[in-house]
Amino acid sequence: MNVKDLFSLKGKVAIVTGGGRGIGKFIATGLAEAGANVVIASRKMDALQKTADDISKLGVKCIPVKCDMGNKDDIHALVSATMKEFGTIDILVNNAGITWGAPTLEFPLDKWEKIFDVNVKGVWILTQEIANIMKEKGGGKIINISSVMGFRGSIEEAHPAVAYNSSKAAINLLTMNLAIKLARYKIYVNAIAPGFFHTDMMGYLDKPELKPIRDAMLMQIPIPKMGEEDDVKGLAVFLSSKASDYITGAIIPLDGGMLAK
Repeated sequence: MNVKDLFSLKGKVAIVTGGGRGIGKFIATGLAEAGANVVIASRKMDALQKTADDISKLGVKCIPVKCDMGNKDDIHALVSATMKEFGTIDILVNNAGITWGAPTLEFPLDKWEKIFDVNVKGVWILTQEIANIMKEKGGGKIINISSVMGFRGSIEEAHPAVAYNSSKAAINLLTMNLAIKLARYKIYVNAIAPGFFHTDMMGYLDKPELKPIRDAMLMQIPIPKMGEEDDVKGLAVFLSSKASDYITGAIIPLDGGMLAK
């Protein structure tokens, strides 16, 4: 097969949660540029609609669906809307996630539970439903968005978010477990573990008073910069395409070499 065909997503249908902004928007755009029709989902419809309008200019269909990944009914409605529009789902990108900052010894239980509801339980509910669809159609690609923080702890001053790290560690193991269990159905499950990217979630590091922490953080990265849109699009397309048909259960750091230090 020609390498261009290996990477083509022409005619495929993808769902990207958290697709209205940040890494989710970057990925949704990349999949569309490779030819996929895309359904993007999040809680904030304004951002979703703007992104959908931009992606539609690429000559594919892009459908925005309001969805709270902490709400089982919303998740089911997302799948139903996609099937009604396209009749199939080839690619799922579990990108939506939340965090909450608070001192570790005072971290509120309700925030811990909310983070796990969205970052782990919601991912499981959506993945199980879509995996059943993929099984019937003969296969598919699932990409979970983890984090370098799923492999390590973090200092309190720079990242007071103990539940977030823990939720991403859960996603790493879920990825490996599902990869083993679903391979028989030609459903391949991998994860991308971003480091520090220029997104809304990391915007707090732009505060002038946090410049020393930001500078110290960049010193940990062999490629001393924060990630940008083009740094994630190619990997997402690769994991969504036939080019990655012999890869499953991989958790790929996208961190400028941070985890290698």
